[in-house]
Amino acid sequence: MTGTTAASTTVVELTDVTKRFGDTVALDRVSLTVARGEILVLLGLSGSGKSTLLRHLDGLEEPTSGSVTVLGESVPRLRGKALRSLRSRVGFIFQQFELVPSLTVLENVLTGSLATLRGPRLGLFSYGRASKLRALTHLDRVGLLDRAYQRADTLSGGQQQRVAIARALMQDPEVLLADEPVASLDPESSSQVMALIREIAADEGLTVVCSLHQVDLAIDWADRIVGLRRGSVVLDTTTDGLDKAQVMEIYGRVATTTEEIVAVQTELHEARLEVGR
Repeated sequence: MTGTTAASTTVVELTDVTKRFGDTVALDRVSLTVARGEILVLLGLSGSGKSTLLRHLDGLEEPTSGSVTVLGESVPRLRGKALRSLRSRVGFIFQQFELVPSLTVLENVLTGSLATLRGPRLGLFSYGRASKLRALTHLDRVGLLDRAYQRADTLSGGQQQRVAIARALMQDPEVLLADEPVASLDPESSSQVMALIREIAADEGLTVVCSLHQVDLAIDWADRIVGLRRGSVVLDTTTDGLDKAQVMEIYGRVATTTEEIVAVQTELHEARLEVGR
């Protein structure tokens, strides 16, 4: 692949990104690129820097040093209208869903298009017929069309995350970020939600950057895994032919503190049991 072709397909690029919170180094000289249409999982234990990295991609955090480029824009340099414009092209799915419990499912999905509204916001009356039809189409896509007028807080966790996905799709994003989107879900719901995200990404040509701590889900779902430990990249590999035990072996070699070693040994033991079944 030529340099020109590579550059034209790069959607996300971090170069020597370091982020400090006081004396804590959350990211330590992280460099990576994500190609258009790629599904990348950031894998790591809690506190490894996954969420901090994601928050740099839509300007929720600024690097202490280094550069962050998304869709051709230098994110830390953006302010005001320019930053809002970028965020309209980048969807974000959160661990805790971030729905408004008292609103209907349809109203929650419609909030994904708030940036396009002009004038006062008056519930469903604020949105035109075209927006409502789009929202209903996205709800149908995630399997919740029949729940459109149900309050969001009456849904299960998996259903609420599906609503959050539909809301993100209202932006017509080019990049989809997901921060531990299944951390609060049971295994079956987790698999269903991740499969749905992958299906939509493939159909829409979305670039996805998602943080997870479940190794098996990452291997099944991602094109590529980037492993973080203590803010540094310790693993960057495609998932072709990769298994859970191999990933955990790599983590085991880079564990340094007693707490990390115990956590890795536990996951590695579980992985070996799973492989032996």
